[in-house]
Amino acid sequence: MQFEILDKIMRIYETAHDHSVLPGIYMVARLDGRNFTRLTKEKHQFKAPFDKQFRDYMLTTVEHLMTCGFKVLYGYTQSDEISLLLDLVEDTFNRKLRKLNSVLASEASAKFSLLLGNMGCFDCRISQLPNISLVVDYFRWRQQDAYRNSLSSHCYWCLRRGGYSARKATSMMSGLSQADKHELLFEHNINYNDLPSWEKRGSGLYWESYQKVGYNPITEEDIVTNRNRIKRDLELPMKDEYSQFILNLLETSS
Repeated sequence: MQFEILDKIMRIYETAHDHSVLPGIYMVARLDGRNFTRLTKEKHQFKAPFDKQFRDYMLTTVEHLMTCGFKVLYGYTQSDEISLLLDLVEDTFNRKLRKLNSVLASEASAKFSLLLGNMGCFDCRISQLPNISLVVDYFRWRQQDAYRNSLSSHCYWCLRRGGYSARKATSMMSGLSQADKHELLFEHNINYNDLPSWEKRGSGLYWESYQKVGYNPITEEDIVTNRNRIKRDLELPMKDEYSQFILNLLETSS
């Protein structure tokens, strides 16, 4: 069989289930680390429950994803997950989900692995959000998840450092309310409200404009140009202020 004929036949099987995101729909990619608990606690033994070096690896990975060919308006990371808000008109790969998921996951995995010096893999899925309100809700959801996980993690590792086994610590936390968890930490001389914001709310990355001063050797004059750079924000607002923060990012980009 001639190659051209064979190629046409086999391409059908390869692309039969291709789906593309419709125009006018916001896309948010969420990437999660695969088996990161084992990777960060057994292989590399990062400080528990939060480690600044691991945080910086994740932030650098997000920066890479924001500059590797996609127009990303906002990147958010907490723990071992990353969320990326793509521009409404982003049309890379004709918005094909198969391509977006595979390329973003591979880019994140490659960058993080280089930083770590070991293999770290991510998966990816795309949320298709038809309006701005749902975009805001999405990031409120992830920030609330960060808060809940952070509170539980600090409690768990307080108990572990107190000599309890993993099973016993998990059992002791079962059924505790958020108020109970705050009280548990207070009994261990930890005021949760005093912990770093990035541990409780995650971190955000977004584009900011700045002025760069240069020199024109022909006119022998200083010149000022506007440039864009990525800002790392470790002090994200919360609740309604966070909603307004996301809205402001969307308005600035439009």
